[in-house]
Amino acid sequence: MHTRIKICGITRLEDAQAAVTAGADALGFVFYPDSPRYVETAVASAIATRIPPFVTRVGLFVNAESAAVQQILGQVALDCLQFHGDESPEFCSQFRRPYIKAIRMQPDLVVESAIRRYSTAQGILLDAYDPQKPGGTGQIFDWSRIPQGLARALILAGGLNPENVASAVRQTHPYAVDVSGGVEASKGIKDHAKIRAFIREVRALDGN
Repeated sequence: MHTRIKICGITRLEDAQAAVTAGADALGFVFYPDSPRYVETAVASAIATRIPPFVTRVGLFVNAESAAVQQILGQVALDCLQFHGDESPEFCSQFRRPYIKAIRMQPDLVVESAIRRYSTAQGILLDAYDPQKPGGTGQIFDWSRIPQGLARALILAGGLNPENVASAVRQTHPYAVDVSGGVEASKGIKDHAKIRAFIREVRALDGN
């Protein structure tokens, strides 16, 4: 099985190019102003136009207004949207783009019910829960809580890094893994050696 890899929180062209060269399948741009990995629309647009074919450009939003999402879609070449807040399925579906819905693993969450609610999503991203942050917590969650045989493509996030991603993939068998802080030199600035190490760990498991 080929596990896809998304490097999220891209803010610089050189980081995007390093991720692509290392073999990333997707790049994430954070359009949530409160995030330390927030990227200005003009910067994201300039980077997105330099991404080669077959690398998916993902725009991440947290409880944004519809008009704000539409405005960014008009300026940035995005292939897919990722919603990390309390957005409804109807909200997520309105933009005529494939979308991923992030679900934070709260202690009382029934994962199957949450996933069924977003039946129009192309994929479901499971992330660690922090009541103060919608994502990018740097924390992992209990991977044993992930049900088997999910009907949606599962994207695993939350505290992944080059040291633990192989174990995470072996335990959960996700469609994809999503990393941001685990491959950074500082918030919003990627460490190219960590990107290469992360991707190398995942690729070593492909076909096993």
